[in-house]
Amino acid sequence: MIAIVDYGMGNVASVRNALALLGAEGVVTSIPEDFERATHIIFPGVGAFSDGMREVQERGLVPVLEGEVLEKKKPFLGICLGMQLLAGEGEEGGRTKGLGWIDGVVRKFRIDEATFRLPHIGWDDITPVDGCPLFSGIESRDYYFVHSYVLEPVQQEVVAATVNYGETFVAAVHKDNIFGVQFHPEKSQKGGLSVLRNFINL
Repeated sequence: MIAIVDYGMGNVASVRNALALLGAEGVVTSIPEDFERATHIIFPGVGAFSDGMREVQERGLVPVLEGEVLEKKKPFLGICLGMQLLAGEGEEGGRTKGLGWIDGVVRKFRIDEATFRLPHIGWDDITPVDGCPLFSGIESRDYYFVHSYVLEPVQQEVVAATVNYGETFVAAVHKDNIFGVQFHPEKSQKGGLSVLRNFINL
């Protein structure tokens, strides 16, 4: 069973539906016992960094996730805001402390907004880093993005993929059992389903 973190923000239904297409059971939950039963955890998200962290904290999810992911080492995938919340700090909605699982800051795009509109919405080709299991055996490099902020990690070794939209930014991260993607695999058709399948098979 795959636990989909329910913290009041994110495309939880579309993620669950994508998992169902792959023959996997996804349970949308904020109940600690469900996370304990789960083999994998997916943390989706849409919205502002400060709002997301507030919701996660108010639901008491931080110690639950830390226990399952950092201590038990269950495979974890953060999607969009779910990836950004892995950072130590975010600037959206005022400086806010994140989960701190990835050393870095989530900051606004540094681009010419007269040329590149924000939010960044649409399909873009990513450049995966060799060796990241999320992208193993996948020919597609085109994924769907919706965001105005990007994760800027301190350590380059956590970068699993990059993409360019006015500037080159991080499209995916990987650290031990922790993965994050800035794009939406649940909305990225065949390529996105392949990423989710690779995650499920970890």
